[in-house]
Amino acid sequence: MIYLENQQTKFTITEQMEELIHRIVEETLRQEDVQDEVEMSVVLVDEEQIQQLNLEYRGFNKPTDVLSFAQEDGEEMFPEIDEIPFRLLGDIVIAVDIANEQANRYQHSLEREMAFLTAHGVLHLLGYDHGDEEDDEELASMLEIQEIVLNKLGLPRQATS
Repeated sequence: MIYLENQQTKFTITEQMEELIHRIVEETLRQEDVQDEVEMSVVLVDEEQIQQLNLEYRGFNKPTDVLSFAQEDGEEMFPEIDEIPFRLLGDIVIAVDIANEQANRYQHSLEREMAFLTAHGVLHLLGYDHGDEEDDEELASMLEIQEIVLNKLGLPRQATS
């Protein structure tokens, strides 16, 4: 189950955008061969909200485009329960206004940027991590997977006219 919550008011989130976010999550999970039923949320916020979360949880007093809060850390969360009908992945928080700025900077659609950030967040929930270095191997792997997912859903890297 994928929950989507829109907490920002600057941008209209259409039904098509909601469907795209769901499809990106599903395709990223499929690409990573996750066969379990999952439960996670995607929360859409503004720049101020994500800056506050970034300060509170990461100690950085600056906005960012996407944050991921994984529920899994490599160990079973509820070892005393034999059967849980789903895998609780966690939460992704995306700053829509920052996504829009990045879409304009990279000359592609807001839909593509939101899809890119959603896939990136899902990979973090699945345990991927990276530093800020461009030569970081884990980051390179994540970017490659994200491009595969976006290409499969018809959102290749190309400039908008």
